[in-house]
Amino acid sequence: MRELSGLDLLRRIAAGELPPAPIQATLGFTLDAVEHGRAVFSADVEERHYNPLGTMHGGVAATLLDSAMACAVHSTLPAGTSYTTLEFKVNLVRPATAATGRIVAEGTLVHRGGRVATAESRLVTADDGRLLAHATTTCLVVATMEA
Repeated sequence: MRELSGLDLLRRIAAGELPPAPIQATLGFTLDAVEHGRAVFSADVEERHYNPLGTMHGGVAATLLDSAMACAVHSTLPAGTSYTTLEFKVNLVRPATAATGRIVAEGTLVHRGGRVATAESRLVTADDGRLLAHATTTCLVVATMEA
């Protein structure tokens, strides 16, 4: 898959032509849309996502936000180039439960230079767009890494 650009790889995952990342199956979220500098993931909030307080665990929100931001960066990379997250910050502003229904994380590129890229994302309810969380990230752009 190193021969594919980031955008081509992500488009093939979204179309079901390539398997999604394992974390998507673990948490039950999908890559719904991708274009240059933008990626959208969604999931239905389920009880399996709950913390002991009976709301969606902040780690689930962080994972959706991180995935959206990282894929927004990934969508801008040529074949043979990769990235790694240097840091990300999440603000949780409203709890979610199964009654919340489907949630959507949209990530957008803010800046991509030769070595550093930044992105932001928002996690909202699918039905009325209420903000649940938002985040920012900084990524290091590197030559393709070996596993």
